[in-house]
Amino acid sequence: MSEGGVRIVGIPGLPEVKRGDALGPLLLEALRGIPLRVRSGDILVLAHKIVSKAEGRTVPLAAVAPSQLADSWAREWGRDPRVVELALAESRRIVKMDRGVLLAETRHGFVCANAGVDLSNSPQGTATLLPVDPDRSAAAIRDCLKEATGSDLAVIISDTFGRPWREGQVNVAIGVAGGMPLSDYRGRKDGFGRTMEATCIARADEIASAAELVMGKRRRVPAALVRGTSLEDGPGGGSSLVRPAEQDLFR
Repeated sequence: MSEGGVRIVGIPGLPEVKRGDALGPLLLEALRGIPLRVRSGDILVLAHKIVSKAEGRTVPLAAVAPSQLADSWAREWGRDPRVVELALAESRRIVKMDRGVLLAETRHGFVCANAGVDLSNSPQGTATLLPVDPDRSAAAIRDCLKEATGSDLAVIISDTFGRPWREGQVNVAIGVAGGMPLSDYRGRKDGFGRTMEATCIARADEIASAAELVMGKRRRVPAALVRGTSLEDGPGGGSSLVRPAEQDLFR
């Protein structure tokens, strides 16, 4: 963190994103409307919805034919069988289907409600899916902005996840480019000289969650610029935040 603290500025002014839109130029235009000029070390946080829409990951519900499983379960719990079918199709493992809640592991390895299938902030009659490869999407946007501005910035693509054992949701990083999403303190000394053995901070998740304070769900501000904190240098992506199966005690 810089001595001046952390500054987070929402980036309004983006149009409704459609399939095939080039996000880089749209973001560059919107960035001209905020009081900060992009510089190296900045972090751009994007709601995954605009990435998914640009990549054509919006599905008309009228085109979805629910399976017998999706139809029967949805009817039992008052859910839309088309959304349930999309969630099943986007899953590589169903973690839990109980009391109207469908918790699934996506092909990316994320464990989340409805496999990330969402109706909010999507055109009427459509559902939005997660990007196919959020890390690749983040890298492509970063490359475009870096070339245009000459600034070595990082990009985080975020989504809203629930949390086991706690009420409410928070934004987390599902795609990362331009730095390591984890700050690993294992092997380092704490303030009392003890060697830390378990502390590994999900820095990208912290930044994604903080950015939500200016983005929100109803403000139509799907992007934010973060200054005054950083990701550690090195390779890595949102996939680094997925806990390996052999270390998952709840599987």
